[in-house]
Amino acid sequence: MADSSEPRAPKIEFPCEYPIKIIGAAADDFAEVICSVVEKHAPGVDTTSIEIKDSKNARFLSLRIVITATGPEQLDALHKELKATGRVHMVL
Repeated sequence: MADSSEPRAPKIEFPCEYPIKIIGAAADDFAEVICSVVEKHAPGVDTTSIEIKDSKNARFLSLRIVITATGPEQLDALHKELKATGRVHMVL
């Protein structure tokens, strides 16, 4: 039984706007690959608002994408498929 004095993580109310940061090795087609995976799980995502940043030494790229999250199952499936590409180092 959990101690009632422990802070609880805030519950997410779905659907909601949900920012995701995806980090992977820099490549010309990285954003295209990531966007196609995200589009499968969050159809209609606004790809024009994606923020793309290079790392300090340009070895990595980070993409910040805001999706409309519909539930934890969607987020889990998206995370698994992003990692399965073999090109994603981290999803935040």
